[in-house]
Amino acid sequence: MSITPRQRVQSALRGGHAEKVPFTIYECMIPQCTAEREMRNRGLCIVNRRFPVVATHWPNVKITRQTYWRDDRQFVRTVYETPVGSVSTLTEPAGFTSWRHEKMFKRPEDYKSILFLLEDERYEPNYGPFLEAQEALGEDVILRAAIGLEPLQALISGDIMSMEDFCIEWMDRRDELLKLYEAIVANRRRVYRLIADSPAECVNYGGNVVAEVIGPEVFREYYVPHYNEAAEVLHAGGKLIGCHFDGNCRLLAEAIASTDLDYIEAFTPAPDSDMTVADARRAWPDKVLWLNFPSSLHLRPDAVVAEAAAELIDQAGTPDGFIIGITEDMPPHRWRDSCRAIMDGIERHARANPHLYG
Repeated sequence: MSITPRQRVQSALRGGHAEKVPFTIYECMIPQCTAEREMRNRGLCIVNRRFPVVATHWPNVKITRQTYWRDDRQFVRTVYETPVGSVSTLTEPAGFTSWRHEKMFKRPEDYKSILFLLEDERYEPNYGPFLEAQEALGEDVILRAAIGLEPLQALISGDIMSMEDFCIEWMDRRDELLKLYEAIVANRRRVYRLIADSPAECVNYGGNVVAEVIGPEVFREYYVPHYNEAAEVLHAGGKLIGCHFDGNCRLLAEAIASTDLDYIEAFTPAPDSDMTVADARRAWPDKVLWLNFPSSLHLRPDAVVAEAAAELIDQAGTPDGFIIGITEDMPPHRWRDSCRAIMDGIERHARANPHLYG
């Protein structure tokens, strides 16, 4: 009986391995087409994040959205009307993501409205659609749940305020900022149990942490405790928890090692960051590495891409607890050939090292 793409990923996430290293890609990265079908036949596993297991609503906030066009660009203005004032955001859809042109916080008076919005959040299980999708999408897909951004990170890279505003407010009005932080902490704690009881197997908690902005001291105080608190609840429910660390991690490596996270997702090795796979294995020997294949390599010749994929596995030392994924967009003219080359490298490594995969 042959192993399925989902089973291959599940085995790696539990610290084991199959007959070759898994290769994954986000559901929004490549279109459904012949090339995608061929790669799924070879073992590509789609990571689908579109089916949340928790539904969120705001019973006392009126939310309205207005879509308009400026030349050939689409914009969405979202207004949040609370009993104590209104705030708004302005976004521009851009393929699988969106550009945030305006966030909620624009002046100190907005703290009151944002705090009300956060304290008004309500959650309920949304397990049905997740189970239906898991059944319908089959064994070429693994569904992943999400807790949301870490409480402090939600104030930096979420919808609330820009990183620049965060840095200013951290120095000038930290008490007000921390009121928002504490409200988000309370909200996240309500979500942990709902996800622990859900049908999801693996769960991401935040990410996109910029080490050069946060620094190790703030990370240890405001991030690590929340990973560990969530992990305790989720592990009791048989779930795996990871974080999307896709930037420079060397400054935070020791603190990350101290967490109870099971996997480091989207880890982007050198030459696109300040750590190699070998560095990561030494820093986090007890954690699964779920890579983002370095984006800069997609533009290299196919033979170089294949060789790089095999080299990444060599650096890992063992295929146990190791996954090569793609979490960033690729040059449109290169994704077919680059993804095939990565799979070539993975398969070549398995053939050349049967003693590692026995």
